[in-house]
Amino acid sequence: MKEIKRLKILTLIEHGNLTRIEGAQELNISERQLYRIQKAYREKGEQGLIHGNRGKPSHRRISKQVQTKIEDLLDEKYADYNTMHFQEILSKTYKVEISYSTLQDIRRKAKHPTPRAKKARKHRGRRPRRPIYGMMLQADASIHPWLEDRGPKLALIALIDDATNKVWGTFRAYEDAAGYLEVLQAVCLTTGIPMELYTDKRNVFQDQRKLSIEEELAGIERTSHFKAILDTLGVKLLQANSPQAKGRVERLFGTLQDRLVKVLREANAKTLEEANQILQMYLPEHNRRFMKKPAQEGSAFVPWPPELAPDELFCFRYFRKVRNDNTISFSKAVLQIPPGKYRQHYAKATVELRQHLDCSLSVHYHDRQIARFEQAEGFPLRIGKFVPIPDPPIEVDFIPEFSPVEMSEL
Repeated sequence: MKEIKRLKILTLIEHGNLTRIEGAQELNISERQLYRIQKAYREKGEQGLIHGNRGKPSHRRISKQVQTKIEDLLDEKYADYNTMHFQEILSKTYKVEISYSTLQDIRRKAKHPTPRAKKARKHRGRRPRRPIYGMMLQADASIHPWLEDRGPKLALIALIDDATNKVWGTFRAYEDAAGYLEVLQAVCLTTGIPMELYTDKRNVFQDQRKLSIEEELAGIERTSHFKAILDTLGVKLLQANSPQAKGRVERLFGTLQDRLVKVLREANAKTLEEANQILQMYLPEHNRRFMKKPAQEGSAFVPWPPELAPDELFCFRYFRKVRNDNTISFSKAVLQIPPGKYRQHYAKATVELRQHLDCSLSVHYHDRQIARFEQAEGFPLRIGKFVPIPDPPIEVDFIPEFSPVEMSEL
């Protein structure tokens, strides 16, 4: 249509019905350019109006050899990589530079379309990011076959900074408060204490059960271990009413389920421990790739107070009454409190039990530790559950001798 319009304008100019200046204005080109087109039209006729590159291959096209290489890589290894991720792999690993749209076309023709189909979305308003690093962290977990068919399904617990997209995370066997507390402790000790934490409405963060009439009249407020720790740290808890409200962390899991799964596959990770090792090596690269510059310089993270012992804060607290034989019960285990230098016995006393992230259990009386118990090997940390190391067998340094009568009785 562009060339047809040019032909019409040039015909009018040749017949004197239109001036060259008016023709240039109609075609939105300069008068000098119109003169060149008019000269080509007089020399070659209508053929002079056809662009010189019509029907010729583009000088910017990729070679057939490179295209074949890309198709082979899709067939062999990268069929389930999304197009942007595959584009990065081609550039970094195979030194092949190709545009996103061209790669999309090659995938489509090779019958390997991008595996992440875009869904129709509802209209929603965007919440602006927090302007400063550390003002808000979003927290969530993704239960997913991260190890595919090589190992168990795991829960990835992650925190992401709202201003910069920086990510911290860990793998757990299941989603629980201990996993969130482990990641929060890592953030507080390495970066600082954030101002706000944005979560969903799971009971892990805040007990949502409705109070009875008696509890309401007594002024009782339900809380959780995790919320009590946040209150001690001065971190404000915000809870979203929908997944879309904390879309930053939801989109993060979409990216990780696409990219991190491949990294774990290439490393042949099969266990929870191996997955966590790979995750900690992967996150710095992920943060370099996806972190954004905050709207304002500076940090809202509060430095960790050196006088505050992390082991005393990042733990789960319970209260028990000591029996007459100086024992307490916890998770079906009977624990013996040894005699100490502060009291001869603790019978009838109320003590505080602290379940720590290293799986140990300490007993405190008036904020003074009076006993500590280690969990048996092979049992992971579960909140409110504890399996102590069994008592060692009684050892004797002699071999008893029995008479024939005693032997017959045995």
